[in-house]
Amino acid sequence: MAEHWQKTRFETASGLTLVADMAGPENGQPVILLHGGGQTRHSWSKALSELAAAGYKVISPDLRGHGESQWCPEGRYTLDDYMVDLGLIMGTLVSSPILVGASLGGVVSLVGLGEQQLPPARALVLVDVVPRMETLGLREVIDFMSANTGGFVSIDAAAHAVGQYLPYRPRRSSRDGLLKNLRQRSNGRYHWHWDPAIHSSAGSPDDIETMALRMEAAARLIDVPTLVMRGGRSRVVSAEGVAHLAELIPHADFVDIAEAGHMVVGDQNDEFNAVIREFLVSSCGSA
Repeated sequence: MAEHWQKTRFETASGLTLVADMAGPENGQPVILLHGGGQTRHSWSKALSELAAAGYKVISPDLRGHGESQWCPEGRYTLDDYMVDLGLIMGTLVSSPILVGASLGGVVSLVGLGEQQLPPARALVLVDVVPRMETLGLREVIDFMSANTGGFVSIDAAAHAVGQYLPYRPRRSSRDGLLKNLRQRSNGRYHWHWDPAIHSSAGSPDDIETMALRMEAAARLIDVPTLVMRGGRSRVVSAEGVAHLAELIPHADFVDIAEAGHMVVGDQNDEFNAVIREFLVSSCGSA
């Protein structure tokens, strides 16, 4: 299916160019896949292929400051900035999409829909994200993204850093996937494919609490079919955090992916794809 992917661009209201992959029939039910902080659209590659093959029209963008999308010269990476970008993409569609958001992408989707800052969606999928996330786990994510500002001398050095951060994930012999998350600069060193300004001021207790309160208020207003997927090994989302979200969105379905951590899609991709396809069919019918 990869040969039928189309790389497209969206121009945001603030003048940034967002790069996205698009696949599937033009008249299929739209699905937008939104990656987490520090990831790129390539984290959804297999999900995009399978959903497109099932008849869905799938759009997978790099968020601003990530992947091939432009970095914001003013360092504007607030929740509201991401929501405006998503609203622009949704506004190009002829029918309401299903939003699938992992981590940061889930926060953007949940708050945007609950606050009605986005056009209507047909359904919502939240991947390892809840309002009351574990502070220690969030800190680990932010610390990883903020480390190694000088880059890496080689791809193997970057792979070692990932291995230290995700020790339970099997090492992969191919470095192709990792290369999609790195940029090689003129000095030969490899740097992560995101703007360091994204996390320059994030992660303070006040920031986390403000985001949690906003997510809670938005969750109470979600009235579309909703699926929440949690990685059983996640250090960011606990069983207690999921139970709390269940009180806020009582109609939601909840699924644990037992052997996955916070990066559910990358850790257990086949199981993730099976669960999401079953939910899409049950909640929205066939593509």
